Amino acid sequence: MTRMRYAEALNRALHEEMARDERVCVIGEDVGIYGGVFKVTKGLRERFGDLRVRDTPISEQAMTGLAIGAAMVGRRPVLEIMYIDFLTLCLDQLVNQASIVHYIWAGQASLPFVLRTQGGAGAGAAAQHSKSLDALVAHVPGLKVVAPATPADASGLLVAAIRDPNPVVFLEHKLLYNTTGEVPEGDHVVPIGQAHVAREGTDITIVASSKMTLDALAAAETLAAEGIDAEVVDLRTLRPLDRETIARSVRKTNRALVVNEGWTTGGFGAELSAVIMEDAFDWLDGPVRRLGTADRPIPYSLPLEQAAVPDAAAITRAARLTLAG
Repeated sequence: MTRMRYAEALNRALHEEMARDERVCVIGEDVGIYGGVFKVTKGLRERFGDLRVRDTPISEQAMTGLAIGAAMVGRRPVLEIMYIDFLTLCLDQLVNQASIVHYIWAGQASLPFVLRTQGGAGAGAAAQHSKSLDALVAHVPGLKVVAPATPADASGLLVAAIRDPNPVVFLEHKLLYNTTGEVPEGDHVVPIGQAHVAREGTDITIVASSKMTLDALAAAETLAAEGIDAEVVDLRTLRPLDRETIARSVRKTNRALVVNEGWTTGGFGAELSAVIMEDAFDWLDGPVRRLGTADRPIPYSLPLEQAAVPDAAAITRAARLTLAG
């Protein structure tokens, strides 16, 4: 095990997969000479050259089309969209092309393509650089969607995504890049589609992903001091969703709080709530509560941003309310 930052874990996974498989290439704005705006692609161009690490013009639709075309002719591209907010500019390529290739070719074609992007609030980056659009991509059949919370999962899931034969949207949170954790050495792969119980508990299940997992764990520690034993389920993968792990936890604790940084209305928390009601209704001692970002554009002002977006304190309050019935 080696302790490293989340961004370093992603960087190491890219280095290792590019060295292992010459078909793997990296495409995006500033991924080459600059090493990526968050330095996740640092050193790749120097090691693997311009043909495999391609800086692109500022055109999300064009670079997504390039990546899809490269995948269709045998490459395994890893595309970086600098901010998830700009995923909206390439939705035609992603939703109407990449997600359906396997289907419309009756399984005779695959599209080994990873789209890395980062989102989330907390940095005062305002409304155009702070969204959490996980529900948008998780809605689309044909796309796998992962959102790792720890350096180990970031590394292992990125390796799994690169090796997957079809499109994977890889969601990173900008506030996680400098968090640290132990990452296994060797061929470390985390299977897509498996959630993880990050903390065992008996009184309430808190379901989260990405940065919200860390906030949920912090909230669980506060609740523990009050005599409340919270279980935290880290989804890791949003699609396909590990319904069994979620249901097993709720059947044990009989209470459920779902936390997501996306907007509450139509957010992924609504999907989680419905899944729990479908799979564990008879075990619930109260209604499922969902917690998300307030239904407004992300404010530029840091105090207003903090008021709009869930954090550990908000999760703690929501857990108390859930237990109160």
